[in-house]
Amino acid sequence: MLLFLSVPQQRQQPGARARAAWAARRRREKEDPSAGGRRRVWMALCGQAAGASSLPSELIVHIFSFLPAPDRLRASASCSHWRECLFYPALWPQLRLSLRVSPAERPRLDFLMRKCGWFVRELRVEFAAENYLSSGGEEAESLQLSTGWLDVLRTYLELVLCVLSSIRNNRNLQKFSLFGDISILQQQGSLSNIYLSKVDPDGKKIKQIQKLFEEILGNSRQLKWLSCGFMLEIVTPTSLSSLSNPIANTMEHLSLLDNNITGNTTLITAVELERFVNLRSLALDFCDFTADMARVLADNNHVPLHRLSLIVHNISLMNKSLDNMPEDENWKALTRNSTSLRVYIMAFDIKSDDMLKILKPSIPLERIHFDSYITCVSGAVVDLISRQYDKFLTHFILMNDVIDTSGFPDLSDNRNEDPLVLLAWRCTRLSLLAVHGYTVWAHNLIAIARLRGSDLKVLEVTEESIDFDQGELADQDVDPVHNLIEQVSLGLGRPWHAVMDIESLSVFTEPNRHFYREMQSFSEGV
Repeated sequence: MLLFLSVPQQRQQPGARARAAWAARRRREKEDPSAGGRRRVWMALCGQAAGASSLPSELIVHIFSFLPAPDRLRASASCSHWRECLFYPALWPQLRLSLRVSPAERPRLDFLMRKCGWFVRELRVEFAAENYLSSGGEEAESLQLSTGWLDVLRTYLELVLCVLSSIRNNRNLQKFSLFGDISILQQQGSLSNIYLSKVDPDGKKIKQIQKLFEEILGNSRQLKWLSCGFMLEIVTPTSLSSLSNPIANTMEHLSLLDNNITGNTTLITAVELERFVNLRSLALDFCDFTADMARVLADNNHVPLHRLSLIVHNISLMNKSLDNMPEDENWKALTRNSTSLRVYIMAFDIKSDDMLKILKPSIPLERIHFDSYITCVSGAVVDLISRQYDKFLTHFILMNDVIDTSGFPDLSDNRNEDPLVLLAWRCTRLSLLAVHGYTVWAHNLIAIARLRGSDLKVLEVTEESIDFDQGELADQDVDPVHNLIEQVSLGLGRPWHAVMDIESLSVFTEPNRHFYREMQSFSEGV
């Protein structure tokens, strides 16, 4: 006889069950570390205190990482917990600010720099002076100019001090770019010093700014990109000496631009440039780029240079000479060492005779921009460019704001062929052509469109620059404007219209600002 005895299992006490469950959960979390985070999120969403404020910080930061900066700011208004997560360093690897030189910008700048200045890795700041002049008599405008620029300079110095003091101890900074739109002051030459001496009579603020800038360079440990464009009295000829040799040796981009340097003083010398052996892109005033510098960059100890941006300004030519500029043999040596080198040049109010001296045959010129208020470009210069740089040229910009009651200059005067048509025919890599303030005949514009076709990605010509032959105007059966639009559109393979307003031009902006922005994108393309 078999007996089956049923022995009841001993029941676990509630506390024992909880401890067993906790131990099992701990084992699962060790096997899958993300399980703990998921459980905390689940508890936050399902618990009694459910809501956005209960989410863990790491999840909020992860959510923020998918949002653009404006949306992050709006989302951070949800609660104090979200605001605390807004300025987590990983969310702000770069900070790009475009600031009006106005006291109203100070609170925003103070807040951002206090939050991000100590850890941001890329900082790009642009200052733009407001147009404070109003219509009125000469006496009223003169008074407004004086008081207005005093306020602008005073605010400008305060904003610059705010930026520099916030990043003075940031050792993570890798890219640092400053641009100051003070072109009106600089075009007036000595007036900038007059106004500056009234705002900062003993020079204390300027010296403080220069010292802070040198401290930033001296404290840097990861700096690869340094760009300072037209910032009044910030960079001095001794500023770069603050960089340690290891940082100078690993720097990849250097841009130092200032039209307000008087005499033959330069912001960098060929001897100083010898430390920057890893430089891949460089931007300087053309008068500062000497034959000795070209020899340094052509040395085998230097890595190949990929981008060189040069601005030729009439103010620089007033103070400096072209005698030390690189000759054609210097350019040949440089391109032998840097076979991928491409050059961008902006010429501002430069006489054609000077341009003919500057444009050496061996320059690998990819982009050129002429801008003028006083001096116009001649057809001979355009013809020279199309013959010498037909293998490299991709961007050609002609801007002219010279006031002449006789009309816009005609580059095709006394020539069998229009220089712009020849440019389009010879330069097979041309992708951007923009013209304002020079006469462009309608039939030549059609020829340009047909020659380059869809490869000409940008063709911008202001309506006031376009002219028609008398024969085209006399034909009553054809609307010349409609015919022009139709023929150019057919040639380009896409709809085309003349630019109705100069401010609609993609290249229309203050020349220094345009050069700085174009140089940035040109150099970043390495």
